[in-house]
Amino acid sequence: MNKLIITRLDGRILTALMDDMKAVQMDFEEPQSSNLGNIYIGKVKDVVQNISAAFVDLGGGVTGYYSLNDNPKPWLTSRTPAPAFGKKEMRPGDEIVVQVLKDAVKTKDPVLTAELTLTGRFCVLSADPSGRKNYIRFSGKISDNDWKKKMTEFLRPAKEETFGLIVRTNAYQAPPEQILAEMKRLTERMNQILASAPRRTCFSLLYEEVPPYAARLRDHDAQTADEILTDDEDIFRELNAYLTQEQPDTAGRLRLYKDPLLSLAKLYSVEKSLQDALQKRVWLPSGAYLVIEQTEAMAVIDVNTGKFTGRKTMRDTVRMINLEAAKETARQLRLRNLSGIILVDFINMEAAEDREELLRAFAEQCSRDPVKTVVVDMTRLGIAEVTRKKVRKPLHEQLAGRPQTQRFS
Repeated sequence: MNKLIITRLDGRILTALMDDMKAVQMDFEEPQSSNLGNIYIGKVKDVVQNISAAFVDLGGGVTGYYSLNDNPKPWLTSRTPAPAFGKKEMRPGDEIVVQVLKDAVKTKDPVLTAELTLTGRFCVLSADPSGRKNYIRFSGKISDNDWKKKMTEFLRPAKEETFGLIVRTNAYQAPPEQILAEMKRLTERMNQILASAPRRTCFSLLYEEVPPYAARLRDHDAQTADEILTDDEDIFRELNAYLTQEQPDTAGRLRLYKDPLLSLAKLYSVEKSLQDALQKRVWLPSGAYLVIEQTEAMAVIDVNTGKFTGRKTMRDTVRMINLEAAKETARQLRLRNLSGIILVDFINMEAAEDREELLRAFAEQCSRDPVKTVVVDMTRLGIAEVTRKKVRKPLHEQLAGRPQTQRFS
């Protein structure tokens, strides 16, 4: 039984998806620490032509990175100096409407975009300054072409031509009326944001994304969690209001946990799960183990036979360990929120059919990850090349500011 646990530790919010008491995903964050998805009126501080980028002040000491190649034309406010209107070049002092596409990571500023998106449970609505976003697309995980054709014909008459629409995996086989109603809500919200921008002052927050724990319910955890538990009354009230309005069919799974003798974190051994998620060595049920190393450029995972000797042939032993390692590696990528380039050094397999089986099994396990994860290929030495989309900080960075004296006691 899957349960989503949301609680506070050391003043921060921990969200953990548990599968039969085993952590599948964990996020540990400061309340209101993320700007991801927020839409602001920012002011251009500097334009650096040799890297084709601008740096935009969002207020409150936050500066974002804005690519001129990816965003050839920004949204401009009415306070931008007149010569700036209609031009392609950007200059310091311009006030532009931007959305935070990626959170700040280490020394890197948050990444900004002029393409504004609003995410719902079933749809993602997008708009950009060109006004040429007239499309309906579908999640790559939806392969039913007949369904996609019918849904396109159903949604097209009601979609505004200047906006783009992506129908998410969650929408597949959902009632079409719910998808249509959400598209209309997102369209109304986007129009309100764009209409309000000329009247708002610089550094205004035009749209605030829902808290990360609510976003995870919207994006995927509501579909995988049989029960949603929190012991924090403020979080409970906020989630209850959000679910009642946006996902009424999920609201009944939300529970407020109350037990003065045993905290929610203790009940589900959250501290132990956090500790395990930071260890370099991960033991497998067979006695084999993984070694996980996070470097600046990539993550490297090595599969070792460890204590396992096996009673079958060497080929069968290696095959079994690698398949076991593939399943655990996919879980660890999600649990630790590893991203970018990931190399997995499986035990070398001589038979081509064994390598193909392993690659298929690994790809199938990674396909269950709600964050886009692609198994690119496998070398003859058994090293699998994987990419995982960067969305949030890896877990070890989220935990970096946590007091050492309070960790894993």
